[in-house]
Amino acid sequence: MTTLTESPARPLTRTYSRWTSLVVLCAGALMTILDGNIVTVAMPAVQSDLGFSAAGLAWVVNAYLIPFGGLLLLAGRLGDLVGRKRMFTSGLALFTVASVLCGVATSQGMLIAARALQGVGGAMTSAVVLGMVVALFPEPGERARAIAVFSAVGAAGGALGTFLGGALTEALNWHWIFLINLPIGVVAWLAALRVLAPDEGAGLGRGADYPGAALVTGALMLTVYTIIGSGDLGSSTVAVLALVALALFAGFAVRQARAARPLLGLRLFRSRLLTGANAVQVLMIATMYGFQFIGALYVQRVLGYGELATGTAFLPAPVVIGVLMLGLSARTIGRFGAYRVLLAGLVLIVAGMALLGRAPADGSYVADVLPPMLLLAVGFAAAMPALTGLAMSGAREEDTGLASGLFNTTQVVGGSLGLAVLSTLAAGHSEGLLDGGASAVAATAGGYQLAFRVAAVIAAGALVLAAVVLRERGGRAGKG
Repeated sequence: MTTLTESPARPLTRTYSRWTSLVVLCAGALMTILDGNIVTVAMPAVQSDLGFSAAGLAWVVNAYLIPFGGLLLLAGRLGDLVGRKRMFTSGLALFTVASVLCGVATSQGMLIAARALQGVGGAMTSAVVLGMVVALFPEPGERARAIAVFSAVGAAGGALGTFLGGALTEALNWHWIFLINLPIGVVAWLAALRVLAPDEGAGLGRGADYPGAALVTGALMLTVYTIIGSGDLGSSTVAVLALVALALFAGFAVRQARAARPLLGLRLFRSRLLTGANAVQVLMIATMYGFQFIGALYVQRVLGYGELATGTAFLPAPVVIGVLMLGLSARTIGRFGAYRVLLAGLVLIVAGMALLGRAPADGSYVADVLPPMLLLAVGFAAAMPALTGLAMSGAREEDTGLASGLFNTTQVVGGSLGLAVLSTLAAGHSEGLLDGGASAVAATAGGYQLAFRVAAVIAAGALVLAAVVLRERGGRAGKG
């Protein structure tokens, strides 16, 4: 079997630059990460132009998230079987074509269908990237640095998406938030074909469990749909959908225990590091997505910032994250160990969210948003590479694509869960304050305060879980 670290005829270290390969992988991943957030600021313009209702507008986001979150696990496993380079380049091409279709959309149906196609391409691209990074850098020190670079791109991409969405929409129009992907995608695709080392994969016969694939994909898609639609669906409908999703997951687990060639070997979950890190990530990402989206709403609806000003206000976060991840993360993890760095980062995230929970209706950006934003940025810069390294160190080489897909899946589930829970709490509390006679701004700020405080509790839960489950045993876990 050919791996990403070498080809049968030519060693990777002589023929290919691993760091150039990392740049190409990061470029592909950045496109999908940006697109998950770039549309948020442009939503009012999209609604006005295409005539979306308030409920229908949510599907501009949901149509992307459902296939993206639902297909990550399957795409990761298929990458192990058919070749990760093949999966990555195919996903990149599909994502680029779908972006153009989004950019030229003239109707609601066309935009939603193209967004769903983007979600498929994004899942194919994102699912295998982390596994490819791990395979490219087997040596612990280099792997830590590579993961720091990849994590910095991912973290910065979320905040940059908010900025670019506002800038492109205000300077040109909303169509360009999608059309900008065409030149980036073409260059990244051509570079990937030329730079990335070939890998054949294990072959579909080693794990083509189609019934299992159908069960887990259906379960994940239904889970994401239920979470992101929980604010609009009735409680009884949510309960029924949740039960169906659980039944599909149970059927998948039974299938994997009995299948001769399972899609997802249950041995993967025997790894304490892999399972624990994914559980911690769900809570941590739920917290950070709460900050990113509800924080942007606070700046717009309470402080009165416009689209471009809001995007600019959030730029310090990706700058701090990028500088710290690229300059200090790998060395810090190498010195203190991933476990200690992760805990320190989570402490800062808890503190940042607690401070945001005090942001008042008459607050200011400099006093009430920037300081906790910087705490969150420093905390995330420390925690994310450490958590990623711990998760991937718990996977076997032949399962790195699957582990990568799983890690990306829990990001989507965590983000969707955080948005659903925190936005619902904020809206409900704001309505209660309005009914009690509070002004619109005060009620809105009060709802956001509650959401931030609950996010601080969620982050504290991630801290406790990490401290217990990922605790070092017989040495300094995760130290490179």
